[in-house]
Amino acid sequence: MSLLDCFCTSRTQVESLRPEKQSETSIPQHLVDEPPFSRLPSSTRAKDVVCSTNVSHYELQVEIGRGFDNLTSVHLARHTPTGTLVTIKITNLENCTDERLKALQKAVILSHFFRHSNITSYWTVFTVGSWLWVISPFMAYGSASQLLKTYFPEGMSETLIRNILFGAVRGLSYLHQNGCIHRSVKASHILISGDGLVTLSGLSHLHSLVKHGQRHRAVFDFPQFSTSVQPWLSPELLRQDLHGYNVKSDIYSVGITACELASGKVPFQDMHRTQMLLQKLKGPPYSPLDVSIFPQSESRMKNSRSGGDSGIGESVLVSSGTRTVNSDRLQTPSSKTFSPAFFSLVKLCLQQDPEKRPSASSLLSHVFFRQLYFEFF
Repeated sequence: MSLLDCFCTSRTQVESLRPEKQSETSIPQHLVDEPPFSRLPSSTRAKDVVCSTNVSHYELQVEIGRGFDNLTSVHLARHTPTGTLVTIKITNLENCTDERLKALQKAVILSHFFRHSNITSYWTVFTVGSWLWVISPFMAYGSASQLLKTYFPEGMSETLIRNILFGAVRGLSYLHQNGCIHRSVKASHILISGDGLVTLSGLSHLHSLVKHGQRHRAVFDFPQFSTSVQPWLSPELLRQDLHGYNVKSDIYSVGITACELASGKVPFQDMHRTQMLLQKLKGPPYSPLDVSIFPQSESRMKNSRSGGDSGIGESVLVSSGTRTVNSDRLQTPSSKTFSPAFFSLVKLCLQQDPEKRPSASSLLSHVFFRQLYFEFF
């Protein structure tokens, strides 16, 4: 049993498959502070045997979420020939627009090219009539966003944040080295397996800098992002001007995700897009506990049912998206103490000038990750 079982056995997914589940009220503090995220290798046995495209080989257990703007249902299932638990994302292609179909196609194609332990993989993809089935590893602890809502509504410990972000940034570094911008880094797109492996999902927004064999310095593709993902987007991506954006926009999203994990709240969640952009442009860089960027307490999502990440689209999030925030009514997250290294990481990631932000590869050697970096490499 992994150390993670001791503090975050999922109430939905894991109760049906982990008889050794632990009591939430008797959690040893030292286990909460020292999880093995991002460092453990993923199991290869299941991947080797789960490659069947026969729909009768999969037994759906329970729906664990929805994604891709509610077009995809996400299920815990069992591969009956081997007994392996898997995640199945099922999408009705007839309900998808041409833009959505292209996003699905892109995510499926890219999944065959990416080979990295911190990028969520697809084991097999096939169609059943007009339905697309995507078989991927079952991530027993769900997303970092689900962990926040279920176990850490006031935010995670710094040690936990360090391990989760380290795995996510490793995956991001791999994407950037291959000329891709993720464009949707957030807690709901960071998944955690039963053995503690952290993977980055949500590839449908991914965009390549490589065109006709040449790598471009900037991108000028500005898709219609839903309001649910806008709080994580960089100022230059929201601004949509002639300067475009590049991989450094993902680094900004890492900074926002760090704030999200530290406070249990999504920065800018309740702001109208225009106000959000102005807030992001005015600076200075934010603190993880900056009262001015967090949503009103009554709109917090800790009691809402979060959709699971589809692996081929956005997770379902509860968001007003249009209300204006009255700063007098905002509430400061619960008091916490974070190290200077953590504040330094956030400040670097949230620099307004993209050129002043570190690359994903250099971020891995930041003092905040230093211990993990040397242990891993």
